[in-house]
Amino acid sequence: MKAILKFGFVILLALLTAFVLTACSQKDTVEKVKLAEVTRSIFYAPQYVALEKGFFEEEGLDVELTTTWGGDKTMTTLLSDGADIALVGSETSIYVDAQGATDPVINFAQLTQTDGTFLVSREKIDDFDWEMLKGSTFLGQRKGGMPQMVGEFVLKKNDIDPQTDLELIQNIDFGNIPNAFASGTGDFVQLFEPTASVFEKEGKGHIVASFGEESGQVPYTTFMAKQSYMKKNPETIEKFVRALHKAQAWVEEEDTEEIAKVVAPYFEDSDVETLAVVVERYRSQGSFATDMKLTKDGWENLQAIMEEAGELPKKVDYEKLVNTSVVEKVTK
Repeated sequence: MKAILKFGFVILLALLTAFVLTACSQKDTVEKVKLAEVTRSIFYAPQYVALEKGFFEEEGLDVELTTTWGGDKTMTTLLSDGADIALVGSETSIYVDAQGATDPVINFAQLTQTDGTFLVSREKIDDFDWEMLKGSTFLGQRKGGMPQMVGEFVLKKNDIDPQTDLELIQNIDFGNIPNAFASGTGDFVQLFEPTASVFEKEGKGHIVASFGEESGQVPYTTFMAKQSYMKKNPETIEKFVRALHKAQAWVEEEDTEEIAKVVAPYFEDSDVETLAVVVERYRSQGSFATDMKLTKDGWENLQAIMEEAGELPKKVDYEKLVNTSVVEKVTK
C-alpha cells in the first residue's frame, strides 16, 4: 500500500510540476515584432516611450526597432518581410497600391498628425517672412516623400513657386541632408527634430518656421502592415496598438522633462534640456495623434497635397488602404 501511495504521490508531483512549468511558459511567452521606422526623430516620442516604459512588454510583445532612413527603403523592408510593421508616411502605401500590389499595405494606426519638419536658415533672422526664400537656395527633402510634398505645399501657400522662385535641391539622400547643410549647401533647409534644435544650439542654423503649423493636419506618419500580416496576426496588431495608445496618453499628460529623460537613450547626441524643448514644440502644435485614428478628411488632405505636388499616381479610396477597426476597439 505504501508503495502505491508513494507512486501516486510521485505522479501527482510530476503533474503539478508540469502544470506549473506550462503556466510559466505561457506567461513568459513573448511574440517578436520587427518594426521599421522611416527615421529617428523626437517626432516619434510616443513610440520610444512605449519601448522604454515597457508598454509593449506588458502586452506580451518583444518589439525590435530598426531605423531604415527613408520612405522608399522602409517600404522595401516591409514588402520583403524584413519588417512586420512600418512607421512611415501614408503616401508610401498609395505608391505601392499604384504598382498593382496584390498584398496591399494597410494604414492601421496614426502616430503623428502634422508635418514634423522645421525651416532652418543659415543666418539668424529676427523678423522672418516667407518672401525671404525667393532667390535663395533651399535644401529640401526627398522628392515624392511627405516632407518634400508638404514643403512645396507650404511654399505655394505663401505665394512661392518652388520651381522658379528659388533653387530647390532635392537630390541628396535623406540621411545626408543635415550633413550637406552643415557643410555649406543651401541658405535654408527643411529638417526634423532634434537635428533642427541641435543645429540651432551649435550655431549651425536657426529655426525660423514650422511646416507643421503652416500645413495643418495630415496623416503624416502611420503604422502600417501588409494586409496578409494583419489577417494572420490580428491579436498582435491589437496588442501593438494598445501599447502605443498607452504611450500616447502618457506623452500627452507627462512633464516634458520626464518624457525627454525616457526617450534620451535614442538620442545620445542630444541633451535632455534640448529634447524637452522639442517635445513641447511638437506637443504644443498638436503633432502627436492622441486618438491614433486616421480620418477620412485627413486621407483626402493627404491626397490633395500629393496632387498639388504632382506626385499622386491615382486617387485611392479611404476604405481600401485604411483600417481603423483596431484603433476604434482599443480606444473605445
